[in-house]
Amino acid sequence: MSRPALAALAALALLVLLAAPPAAAQGAGPFSRMGMGARSLAFPAQVADLSGYGSPYLNPALAPFQPSQAVELSAGILRFDREWQAVQVGSPLRPRSGFAGGVVHGGVSNIDGRDASGQPIDAPTADGTYASDEYAFFVAFGTRFSDAVSAGLGLRLYRTQLLEGVRAPTAIGVSAGVTARPSERLALGLAVDDLFARYEWNESGPVSASATDYFPVRVRGGAAYGLGSRGDGRPRATVSAEVEVSVQPAESVRPAPAGVTDLSVTERTETLDYRLADVVGRAGGEVWITDEFAVRAGVDRVGAGEAGELRPGAGFGLQQRFGELDARIDYAAVLEPFGTGLMHMATVRLGL
Repeated sequence: MSRPALAALAALALLVLLAAPPAAAQGAGPFSRMGMGARSLAFPAQVADLSGYGSPYLNPALAPFQPSQAVELSAGILRFDREWQAVQVGSPLRPRSGFAGGVVHGGVSNIDGRDASGQPIDAPTADGTYASDEYAFFVAFGTRFSDAVSAGLGLRLYRTQLLEGVRAPTAIGVSAGVTARPSERLALGLAVDDLFARYEWNESGPVSASATDYFPVRVRGGAAYGLGSRGDGRPRATVSAEVEVSVQPAESVRPAPAGVTDLSVTERTETLDYRLADVVGRAGGEVWITDEFAVRAGVDRVGAGEAGELRPGAGFGLQQRFGELDARIDYAAVLEPFGTGLMHMATVRLGL
């Protein structure tokens, strides 16, 4: 690998180590970590995908490889009253750069409300249930420093609305990525997501409370290898794999030595802040059977724990050109962990 590629990869790794959040809470924003569109679910390892189909949302360094101006609309069908949609617009900036932006939405409806005693309570909605909505607005920019090395930066703005009457917090996260091409067929990629992102919860009233909910910092590194060639110069087949390290802040409260005075004994507690590192892998393959039709298959969450946590998926892509309009439809079916059901995702891409 060239010296610029090694320097960029080392700098990004150092940035991750220095920027890991110091406090602890449950990880926020799981909807934003589902990928971007149907292709990324059926073919989940895309951090090093230089084919032009990989989303800059997954690695900002992929932005220069977009083939044309395009808009992508994605929607998913999930069980348990969950929903997921995304819109992405992007364009190359010739000769060496590119950008993308959009919004991701995740939500849950028909939530049954209960009080502290377990008794039903009616929500202030027409059907008497609660709902939650979360949004991630993002922009990403990338540039190619040479024919072998590219890098990019991204910015994400998160907003969540859990309950009426609770102030909707916002969070800002930074993403970064690099890619390197040691050979014509082999590509390497490294990306980090959600640096510095956290929700600050503050409520006042009869009972005042505050909390900080940190997003896990994710570091993803992987490789993609292309085989054969299509009419447009892209690989006929691609296999890829990546490893993700997720730094999960957490805290634990435990009893401390009691305080003793002349008149009483005071119970004490102490809070320990620590980090949990979760390592998972993902791999997949894509084959264009013809220049217009592709099949894909892959598996996510390899090594997450029990076998039931695996998330296998498969799908297809259909591409057709209508005059100046380049249209593509992607579909994916994914088996969610622990037998919770089959998730369906579809993406429509319209490019010029």
